[in-house]
Amino acid sequence: MSNGNSTLLMSRVTFGRALRRLRQEVKHFTIADVATTLDCDVSLISRIETGKRVCSQQHFAQLMDLYEVPPDQRDELAELYAAARERRQPWWAAYNEVISAQYERFLGFEAAASTVHEYQVGIVPGLLQTEAYAQAVTGVGFASLGADQIEALVEVRSLRQRHCLHETGSPLECHYVIAQAALDFQVGGKRTHQEQLERLLEISTHPSVDLRVIPYEKGEQAAQISAFMVLQFSDEDVPDVAFGESVAGSLTMDDPRDLRRLHRLFRSLTDAALSPDESRDVIAHTRNRDS
Repeated sequence: MSNGNSTLLMSRVTFGRALRRLRQEVKHFTIADVATTLDCDVSLISRIETGKRVCSQQHFAQLMDLYEVPPDQRDELAELYAAARERRQPWWAAYNEVISAQYERFLGFEAAASTVHEYQVGIVPGLLQTEAYAQAVTGVGFASLGADQIEALVEVRSLRQRHCLHETGSPLECHYVIAQAALDFQVGGKRTHQEQLERLLEISTHPSVDLRVIPYEKGEQAAQISAFMVLQFSDEDVPDVAFGESVAGSLTMDDPRDLRRLHRLFRSLTDAALSPDESRDVIAHTRNRDS
């Protein structure tokens, strides 16, 4: 992949999409057709095509024959296949004991993304949080975990910030819209609240960060929509992926219809929000008022 932040997950996703195009657009096979030919479960083919699993060398050879892939294209796919099987350890591998499979998948997508569009109602986006703020929200969100486990998750959030924004030659392009309530909630106490507002004023001037606030006067625009983010990738072979919040936890969305709806929602929220300069004024006013 051309994206310098490419990960093993992205290699698998790209390889899987290439196989799906061959199946659907070239041979017009169903997943069931392929599974029957390879004498395997339908779920295996589905997981290979979505990047959740890499096929065996035997299945790779069988698929190349089944799809009648010409030699030059087969060589290209062989390179993708090799990249998808490479045993690279991402930076978050050291935290496997506290990272769920869902969170690990999210980290893989985030590490490979070029752009994020995120909306938050009551909290500050993760990549903009101070350590103390992250400690407070993580302690509530993962109350069943021990203190050392919570500390590890806070470290992961700090490392995300470093890798995505501060210690990279190609920082993530961040577009954030937050409700004004997120500025007023005193997370972690008064001092932590003040430090977080200072961080927002500082990070909002970062060349890769566009931060906008929906004021209370536009509350009807913000109050009925839960938090979500959409990740986009510079590699055109990798589709957008979205993550939403629910009482059951984080939801992953990759259906094109869902993504179109979320993009429309984000444009609407952006239109309702203040400009970046006006948003900084609101943040500064909140900081000064509560100091």
